[in-house]
Order: sequence, then structure tokens, then C-alpha cells
Amino acid sequence: MWTKTYSKTYESIKPETIWKIWTDVNNWPKWHGDLDYCKLEGEFKVGNFFMLKPKGVSPVKILLTEIIEGHYFTDCTKFWGAKMYDTHSMEQTPEGLKLTNKMVVTGPLKWVWIKLVAQHVADSVPEETDALVNLARTLDD
Repeated sequence: MWTKTYSKTYESIKPETIWKIWTDVNNWPKWHGDLDYCKLEGEFKVGNFFMLKPKGVSPVKILLTEIIEGHYFTDCTKFWGAKMYDTHSMEQTPEGLKLTNKMVVTGPLKWVWIKLVAQHVADSVPEETDALVNLARTLDD
């Protein structure tokens, strides 16, 4: 199993605003600079999936596997011989709102998908988290 975790705490951010942005999957390209589109049909709930189209590559189907409303969600991308789980969570702390992204890749061919996909996704998390928070700040004004 391969795991990468990134956390950062932000002041003056409302958790409900972050949750609203996270669950508005169709508008993820507003803060995910490397996406052509994201499309969720139906509700943001366990068992539903969305199509995510990174720039320059084919779209992928991503399944929502776990959701605790207002706190975190996990999605899963299935590759041939591997699965990539991505958990987005938030926690109110005395210093501010702590946002965490945890990626886990499992399976016999995980090394292929880490090299092709997961490492790039993990490397983009800090920039995308800042972009998420910047968007949240414009909505909270």
C-alpha cells in the first residue's frame, strides 16, 4: 500500500463553505486547474460516481465510497490491477480549519499507477487546496 497525506490549516474559513465546494463536483474545474471537466449526475452520496477529465488524458470514473456530511468523503478510482482512494477531510482546530487530503493506492500493479497517476495527483494537492480555500474566501465575502 502506498499512502500520501497532506494537511494545512487555514484561518477564517467556514467548514460549510468548503463542504459546499467539495460537493459541487461539476464545478471542481474552478479550483482544480488541471481538469477539463467533472460531471456528477444525481446526488453527492455513497454509491454514485462522477466522471473526471484531466487535461490531456481520457476521463476516469470515480466512485463515492464514504461520506460523513460536513466532515469528509472518500472516492475510489479503479485501475487495471489497482485502486486509488482519495479522502478529503476537514477538522476545526483552535488554529483554524485543518484540511487534509489522504491518497492510498492498493493492488498488485499499484507501482504502475503511482508512476502514471497518483504521484502527479499527490504533487498537485497543495496548490489545489490553496485554490479551494481562495474560492471559499470569495464566497464567504
